[in-house]
Amino acid sequence: MSKRLYVGGLPYSTTTDALKAAFGAAGSVESATIITDKMTGRSKGFGFVEMTNDADAEKAIEMWNGKDFEGRNLTVNEARPMGDKPAGGMGGGFRRGGFGRRDE
Repeated sequence: MSKRLYVGGLPYSTTTDALKAAFGAAGSVESATIITDKMTGRSKGFGFVEMTNDADAEKAIEMWNGKDFEGRNLTVNEARPMGDKPAGGMGGGFRRGGFGRRDE
């Protein structure tokens, strides 16, 4: 069964082919994707690599996590499903309080 890896800290100039070739040194790569900005098409500096099996994925993590790739140190770990992302951001909604009229 394949395993998807998160790869952070990518140089903005990295290509999908270069990413796939680098992780290919650890084993069989099914796919490699670099996430890009929708408006500019520029790399966001992270991507995902799908390794063919768990053993190759573990080898890739050991080989690349914290290591230099094209001048930058990578963060490599098992990707989490999108639903498992921690809540964050600036919050949202309408906030009451502050300077306004007070009814007394």
